[in-house]
This record gives sequence, C-alpha cells and structure tokens, in this order.
Amino acid sequence: MSEQERCPEIRNEIRKFCSQYGDEYWRKLDKENRYPEQFVEELTHAGWLAALIPEQYGGSGLTVTEASVILEEINRSGGNAAACHAQMYIMGALLRHGSAEQKQRYLPRIASGEIRLQAFGVTEPDAGSDTTHIRTTAKRDGDYYIVNGGKIFTSRVQHSDMLLLLARTTPYDQSPKRTLGMSIFLVDLREAGDAVEVRPIDAMINHETNQLFFHELKVPVENLIGEEGSGFYYILDGMNAERILVASEAIGDARWFIKRAVQYGNEREIFGRPITKNQGIQFPLAQAYAQTEAADLMRFRAADLFDAGAACGAEANMAKLLCSQASWAAANAAIDTHGGYGFAAEYDVERKFRESRLFSIAPISNNMVLNFIAEHVLGMPRSY
Repeated sequence: MSEQERCPEIRNEIRKFCSQYGDEYWRKLDKENRYPEQFVEELTHAGWLAALIPEQYGGSGLTVTEASVILEEINRSGGNAAACHAQMYIMGALLRHGSAEQKQRYLPRIASGEIRLQAFGVTEPDAGSDTTHIRTTAKRDGDYYIVNGGKIFTSRVQHSDMLLLLARTTPYDQSPKRTLGMSIFLVDLREAGDAVEVRPIDAMINHETNQLFFHELKVPVENLIGEEGSGFYYILDGMNAERILVASEAIGDARWFIKRAVQYGNEREIFGRPITKNQGIQFPLAQAYAQTEAADLMRFRAADLFDAGAACGAEANMAKLLCSQASWAAANAAIDTHGGYGFAAEYDVERKFRESRLFSIAPISNNMVLNFIAEHVLGMPRSY
C-alpha cells in the first residue's frame, strides 16, 4: 500500500465532506477576509475535530496518523485546515496534563462542539521564538491568577470559547532554570470581558490572527493545567504532534498544486501543443512530486513513532521541514505553469500560494528546525 492510500476510509469521507465546499466558497471567504464558520461548525458536528479526544470523553480516539490524514485531505481539496487544526493539538495539553476533573469538565464539551478550544496564546512581540523570555505574567491572588501582558499571532480568538495561555508565574531572573517558571492556563474568553483586548492583524492570508492584551485578567486557580512552573515542558510535549499535523497540511497543499498544474498544463496549448510537453514545465512539477512523496514518508514515519509512544522529536521536525519545502516547490511550479493566470484569483493558485508560504515560518521557523537537527541529532554546538 502506498502512503497516499493509508486510511482510505477517512480519506473518502473527508473528500465527500469537502466536496460541499468548493473553490468558490474558499475564494469568497478569502476576498472578504472571513472565517469559514459553516465549514468548521459542520466539521465539528461530524466529529472530525474530536479525532484525538479519547472515546471515553466523547471523541473518536483516533491516532495522530489518522488525524493527519484528515487535515491533509482538507488542504488537498483546496480548503485551509488552519481554520480549525489547533483544536487537535491544543487539547493534548489538557488530555496529558490536566486533572481528572478538568478533563471531565471540558473534553466532552469540546468533542460535542459545545466549547471551541481553538486559540493558543504563546508567541509575544519581543520574545518571538525565544519562548523563555515571554513577559506575560500570572500572579497568584487567592483563588485567582491575575494575568497582565500580551500575545501576538494568536489566531481564531474571535471564534473560540477557550484560550490555552502560557504565562510566567515566576520571573525569569528568579527561576532556577530559564525553562521553568512558566505555566499554562485555560482561559474562558466568554467571561473575560474587557480584560482581554483583541486587535486583528491585517495579514497576507485569511488566517484570522490577532494581537492580544491582558489587563488584570482573572483566571481561576482551578484553570491551571498541571503543576505551576512546568508549562513550558507541557507545551513542548505537544509540539511533535503539532509539527506532524502541520506537515500533513503542507502535503495536502503540495498535492493540490501538482494536480491543478498538471491539469491546466495538459489543457493549455501554446505553439500548437500542450505546455506540459515542454521540459521547462515538466521538470519542476516532476521534481516537486518527488519531493512531496519523499517528505510524506517522513510525515508518516514521525506519526507512526508518535502513535507508538516512541521518541520522535527529530522525525517530527524533519517532517515539518521537508513537507513545507515540498509544498513551496509545488506552489512555485504551479505558479510558473499557470503563468499570468496563476495570479488571477479565479484560478485559486495565488490564494493557496499565499497560504502555503506560511509553512516555512510557522508554527516554527525552518531555521529553528535546522538548529534542532544540528544540535540534537548531529551533535553540533548550540548556535543560538
């Protein structure tokens, strides 16, 4: 069985679901910079966003491999799974580190769609990739933590009921180790009121991302996940799943680009013959296809290791790196194949081209992935 044929039942169901949301749906949303509310609502009610929630809490109890196929097929259909993918990996912190009471209180309601957990507050304007230098603070005051500070590039806040927030509970200069002193909280955005200020960021893609400001936000002590001060490690714990899932979206985009480019190129005749008869068109597409197939092997390698409970940090990072590169190669080949039409909104290539560019820098920059491989796999000195 080829990797493209893994999880055929899931692939077929997601393809049927996505067939209801064609190019025009996504193109219109992109033009109006709107969130795909109907798509996400129906995807939730169909149970697909509860893929990684165990059956005992009302979810599907699927593996990361199967969840990655769901997201791949959404992007492969021409959609954008970034509108809803966060729920799959955000709830992992709650599932792995939350108390029994927290899991029972939230997971069934997330699985049913009663609660959306789609927003993840980690990145800050001054800290960037250096998460240990975040400045958002959460100070204990009786039965509450009082949160002050801000986050940036926090997506889907206006369409989420809960926010998973990383904040410093011990100042950096008072922590015994730079990675200690940070904690994660479940913030109920429905109750936050003016304590959470949301400023949308006008971006090159329809990603519904924002800058947040916290003004004396009160978070109940019972919304602390795990132990105070260990939040950074809880975040790291979920990053392998995040990288695998995002890699699968890149694979979906790559296959969408290649299929569209081949179809267009076979039909487009210049100088009396299809342009795909020219090696200048053939070779970039063939190269992108080969890159995509190779990268996908690493995606599934990482997912298999994750599902087996084995160490997969290197594989998850390499999957994200290679899949994002394959997607970008396919995107450029598709633009070149379409020529001027590649820039016309009605062909959808320019929309997917913009969306695919994000994979190189988020959820982590490919340079940081290379840092990880150099230091932790090859044994080179730390470079940052």
